[in-house]
Amino acid sequence: MPYVCLLLSGAALLVNGLATLGHVPRRDAAVLSLAVGIVQVLLGVVVLSPGTPAGGALEAAGMFLFGLTYVYVGLDSLLKLGSKGLGWFCGMVAVVGPLLAAAWLRDDPLLAVLWLCWSALWALFFVSMALAVARVDTFTGWALVLTSQVTATIPAFLGLAGLWPRSPQVAATAAVLLGALFTAAGILARRTLARKTLARKTLARKTLAAHGTARPGALAPVRTAQPDLPLEASGEKAAR
Repeated sequence: MPYVCLLLSGAALLVNGLATLGHVPRRDAAVLSLAVGIVQVLLGVVVLSPGTPAGGALEAAGMFLFGLTYVYVGLDSLLKLGSKGLGWFCGMVAVVGPLLAAAWLRDDPLLAVLWLCWSALWALFFVSMALAVARVDTFTGWALVLTSQVTATIPAFLGLAGLWPRSPQVAATAAVLLGALFTAAGILARRTLARKTLARKTLARKTLAAHGTARPGALAPVRTAQPDLPLEASGEKAAR
């Protein structure tokens, strides 16, 4: 069941990343987030049902954190709540994530590495929404797109196929790969911002060229209109 949640998270993270980059409408991503979040919360309740095996509580905790985050993201966008509360919730989850990573480190080092990555993503949401630092949004979008499949979709398929790796070597390789993906996200974010800046400057130059610009001192002199004199007054002036 946790692998099903991972599979759903891969889709939600990818679509939300594309929405952050402006490639998918926010409302579309919100609907998907809300649907995925509700399913994950329900699956978390099932995992906590009587007869839960050892480690079930930790699995359910992760499912609830993901599920509630997606539900909150969906409602925040659809109801236009302002994202401030969502940002602080993400900040709390970013703190809890490393604790879950530490809890999984001995039995499942790969999952521990994944939790550290997810905590970093939640921290980016906190910086963007709670602290209102909008300049990290492009980096956050690329980080979501690049890490979504590596941390969720691919591990989900491995787990569903019974091939989940538990060796420290695989976890170390995953950590290096995720570090490289975050670096790539930073490079892509800078390029994206550079393209947007260039596009704005080009549009501004075209706008100025289309409307023209007035040169200082090139204005024509303004003549003050003289009132028309009555005929009698004009005749008297001519006689003089």
